[in-house]
Amino acid sequence: EVQLVESGGGLVQAGGSLRLSCTASGLSFDDYLIGWFRQAPGKEREGVACIITSSGSTNYYGSVKGRFTISRDNAKNTVYLQMNSLKPEDTGVYYCAAPCYPGDDYRGQGTQVTVSS
Repeated sequence: EVQLVESGGGLVQAGGSLRLSCTASGLSFDDYLIGWFRQAPGKEREGVACIITSSGSTNYYGSVKGRFTISRDNAKNTVYLQMNSLKPEDTGVYYCAAPCYPGDDYRGQGTQVTVSS
C-alpha cells in the first residue's frame, strides 16, 4: 500500500517561511516523480513543484518560482518543500502527490498552510 504522509504546515506571517515534508512508503522512492500541489478555498487545484527523485531535477509552477524549493532525501524516502517569502495568496491545503499532479495516482491527506497579512 502506497502512503504519503505530509507534515510541517501551520500559520505564518507574510514574508515568513515554512518547510513541508512528505514521507513516502510502498513505492520505489529512488525512481519516481513526487511533488506538491495546493488548493485554496474556492479555487482550483494548482501545481506547485515536482522533483525526479533519481536525478534531483526539479520543476516549479506559477508564482512560487524563486521562492519555493523542492528537494529530496532518498535515504529517508522524504521530499521537502521549503517555502520562503510567503504571501497570503499562498494560503491553502498543500498535498504531496506521486507521480506529480495532475497525473498523480497517490496523494497524502494534506497539510494546511495559512499566511496572514
